[in-house]
Amino acid sequence: MAPSPAHEPPASPDPTSGPAPEAPETTALREPADGIPPVVETPEALDRVVAAFAQGHGPVAVDAERASGYRYGQHNFLVQLRRAGAGTALIDPVALPDLSALNEALDGVEWVLHAASQDLAALAEQGLVPSTIFDTELAARILGLERVGLAAVVAEVLGLGLAKEHSAVDWSTRPLPEDWLRYAALDVEVLVELRDRMAERLEAAGKAEWARQEFEAVRLAAPPAPRVDPWRRVSGTHALRGRRQLAVVRELWVTREDNARKRDISPGRVLPDRAIIAAATALPRTLPQLVALPAFSGRGTQRRATLWMAAIDRAMALPEEELPSTRGPRSDAPPPPRAWADRDPLAAARLEAARAVVAAASAEHGTPLENLLQPDALRRLCWTPPTPIDAVSVGAFLAGRGARPWQVDLLAAPLAAALLDPPPPAPAE
Repeated sequence: MAPSPAHEPPASPDPTSGPAPEAPETTALREPADGIPPVVETPEALDRVVAAFAQGHGPVAVDAERASGYRYGQHNFLVQLRRAGAGTALIDPVALPDLSALNEALDGVEWVLHAASQDLAALAEQGLVPSTIFDTELAARILGLERVGLAAVVAEVLGLGLAKEHSAVDWSTRPLPEDWLRYAALDVEVLVELRDRMAERLEAAGKAEWARQEFEAVRLAAPPAPRVDPWRRVSGTHALRGRRQLAVVRELWVTREDNARKRDISPGRVLPDRAIIAAATALPRTLPQLVALPAFSGRGTQRRATLWMAAIDRAMALPEEELPSTRGPRSDAPPPPRAWADRDPLAAARLEAARAVVAAASAEHGTPLENLLQPDALRRLCWTPPTPIDAVSVGAFLAGRGARPWQVDLLAAPLAAALLDPPPPAPAE
């Protein structure tokens, strides 16, 4: 997609070059090339968008805006699309929750997204499911760019300045301000051109197939399994030692979730984590004791103080056998690596050798460690390696943990060698 003359980019950099040593000079993107389109809010307007995008050509740029930190869940409140020959569409998924008609118009068309894993699940709620994708953020990671946010990648690759001042606003606001709509339209303005430049770099670096496999893995990824004991993610829980205190955290978290869901408000705005931890630490037994805590001094928090006090009372009334464990849920994962030297010195030595292999591959190919191999897969391989240890068995193990073929081809043989000949365990002091 060619940019408008108002923001003509500089000549393309050498596709094989690494990250720029310093921030590049940029030309600010201030207005969408075709102006700010009206928000699509009616079935008739959506029909026109579907027809236009069916007649367009080339990939389609896709983005979505949520109200994280304001509303409950991760639902879309604006969907943006741009395709050559069709222009830009800004669609209100609250007024039009079913956008599946666009799937037929875009059947077989490549979607270009930035950080696709953050958008695909919410887009699927509107019936939008791509048949193939190109993820510009993931491409930036594979290429080893130092900064992979959209604005940073657009600046480095295209030499254009993309403002991000509205990225964290409340997109559930209606009507949406014009400045926000301008920002939303600009987010898809140059995504296809960015995709083309990134594809050139990937091809020149011999990483085009790596990227293709990664994109497909993101597109086909299953939803994450429900987290066991999600209340344990309350910030500060790790510092609590008493089971009764943990019971208070759990009961307040469950009550907060239920209230936030009913009111469609972000849980942190209903009751901050610091308030939950303050109550669990102090264990107040009366309402005056609860509201005397500084973390419960806000008007909104005090208005619902009886709700929170009831949750605390329920936790305090639990019999000992129903209190949560301080150890957390059972897991089949290996122990933390810091404990390996004591529990299994040979496994610790294998992990040291395997990490060195991945680090060397990362340095050689200019791709971050975590994009070469998931750390959890590496730890599991070193804690309980397959038998016999060889390139085939290690490759099968990694593939079973979700590694893509390019990762297996790159790492299976050197990892097998490292596991067979780790450095000797350090002598006990």
